[in-house]
Amino acid sequence: MSEQKYHQPVLLAEAIDALKIKPGGVYVDATFGGGGHSREILKYIEEGFLIGIDQDPEARSNSIDDPRFMLVNQNFRYLKNRLRSLGHQQVDGILADLGVSSHQFDSGDRGFSIRFDAPLDMRMDMNRKLTAERVLNTYTEEELVRILREYGEVEKPHKIARTIILDRPIRTSTELMTIIGRFAQRGKEHKFYAQVFQSLRIEVNEELDVLKELLTSAADVLKPGGTLVVISYHSLEDRLVKNFMKTGNFEGKPEKDFFGNLIRPLKMLQNKPVIPGEREISENTRARSAKMRVAEKIEVKY
Repeated sequence: MSEQKYHQPVLLAEAIDALKIKPGGVYVDATFGGGGHSREILKYIEEGFLIGIDQDPEARSNSIDDPRFMLVNQNFRYLKNRLRSLGHQQVDGILADLGVSSHQFDSGDRGFSIRFDAPLDMRMDMNRKLTAERVLNTYTEEELVRILREYGEVEKPHKIARTIILDRPIRTSTELMTIIGRFAQRGKEHKFYAQVFQSLRIEVNEELDVLKELLTSAADVLKPGGTLVVISYHSLEDRLVKNFMKTGNFEGKPEKDFFGNLIRPLKMLQNKPVIPGEREISENTRARSAKMRVAEKIEVKY
């Protein structure tokens, strides 16, 4: 499968430029997917090494046959332990392009997209037991309200949750949209369904918790001066990335040491995120919500 069909890499040139790749450096593409970013990184590596990580088994079909590359089929939440098991205590740069790949959205049987009548699966890692169908049909009303409100930021989460409870079981994406359709604002149906699907996907894949683990691990394994590049696609992800890069915690509350210095492992290199240009958005509509943030590992001086 070609990388363009699997997933068209977003902000490719900007991400490569931000990584400041050293010919002999060790780098991680934490979201390998179609391999678009990885193939570009390898153009700048000579005697260095690149490790690709992806939890979706289908990404293996895009693996790169190159002695400078290794693909690890695992969730990037295990970044730190996996790198150390491979003999890499520290790396020079890490790239993470978050969210769902084009391939996953376009796979009608995965349940990620509102365009297909599909089973409500939504697992990025097919070995996981929890599916969106199980969430909808077994969660309590209070639990459904929580994920709709916190992960989808939808209006009237209590009424939507009550409707889901009364109309269970729900098996497919079309059934779900039919059941909750009356809560969609006219003219904004697509946005409403996308928010509901997002809330389910985040819950199924523990996306925000996994992101927190990735960011914490990245700060630990980066060399001083090493670069972290993260591309996110919705405000919940971007807020976590921004807060951690700026303050070293996910609440965004600056903490200082005795001398008044900020206690944080990373230094964010730009206050505003990098976003795609009009041309890229016109060529790849899924890039329209992308935000890229870049941080550098701070060298601790004693």
